[in-house]
Amino acid sequence: MIVVMKPDATPAQIEHMSAHIVSLGLSPQVIQGTHQTVIAALGEERPGLIEALEPGDGVEKVLPIMAPYKRASSELKRERTVVQARGLIVGGVKVAMIAGPCSVESEEQIVSLAKTLKGLGATGLRGGAFKPRTSPYSFQGHKELGLKMLATARAETGLAIVTEVMAPEHVPMMAEYADVLQIGARNMQNYQLLQAVGDSGKPALLKRGMSATIEEFLLAAEYILDRGNPNVMLCERGIRTFEDHTRFTLPLATVPYLNEKSHLPVVVDPSHGTGKARLVPAMARAAIAAGADALMLEVHDDPEHAVSDGSQTITPAVFKQVMDECRRIAHAVDRTL
Repeated sequence: MIVVMKPDATPAQIEHMSAHIVSLGLSPQVIQGTHQTVIAALGEERPGLIEALEPGDGVEKVLPIMAPYKRASSELKRERTVVQARGLIVGGVKVAMIAGPCSVESEEQIVSLAKTLKGLGATGLRGGAFKPRTSPYSFQGHKELGLKMLATARAETGLAIVTEVMAPEHVPMMAEYADVLQIGARNMQNYQLLQAVGDSGKPALLKRGMSATIEEFLLAAEYILDRGNPNVMLCERGIRTFEDHTRFTLPLATVPYLNEKSHLPVVVDPSHGTGKARLVPAMARAAIAAGADALMLEVHDDPEHAVSDGSQTITPAVFKQVMDECRRIAHAVDRTL
């Protein structure tokens, strides 16, 4: 339920309604708007709740939240959420660029590449320290040593670190190094991991599962939000379909749909979404035209010899081209890059 308070509702009336919501077995979330305050009454809905809430002092009206994802829904919060981690700001007018290699390979490599990307306009540094791989024989990442390499790159450049966390027990360690905890497609419905990331308070970048519906995607985000962590970004990284001309199918209609249904910022990953480096620039341009708040790109100075995902990784020279082209697209849709 959403309890819409009158414009002249007093702090005492708002506090009283919050306490009343608790007495009904629901969880209150007070949202201070420019002109009015609303209180979300979250929990299992049952008959009679509207009648119990409407007579309260200072209440203008009570509305049901129709979407099953309550906290992520734009019904609850009309203002767009902006997530900030150091200099990385996702949401608002400026489109953010998160870039880096699929895997952290060495300290020299990640520091050198981070400096190059910072100079070209990136504000976030992606890089895998723990790598979930389909084959148990593939490179699994440098783990904590990789996190230390990323921290060194951050110290040298100021770029915010975005890296994937794979298990609940890893969250405390990852939170010591990372600025944004990424939850990969394979873990989108790992509910214990989602709750642990929510409890950490760290900004989260949640990737859509490769076979997940939008509702399942938003309900996964709800697990993080429900732990009191509002800093969630939704990342479309492509889904598995019958098509085989790309690694995945990147459905960019997801972007305006999520912008309509949710207040959370939307990130697009055209590297995983296509699996082909030559398609990344075009899909990056299209993602910004569709309304993406950020792009997440795999960049490596020598993709041919990258330890993972070289076929979908662009070079710094191509990244510069993408930045130049996307800057023009952003301007055309009243945004900046």
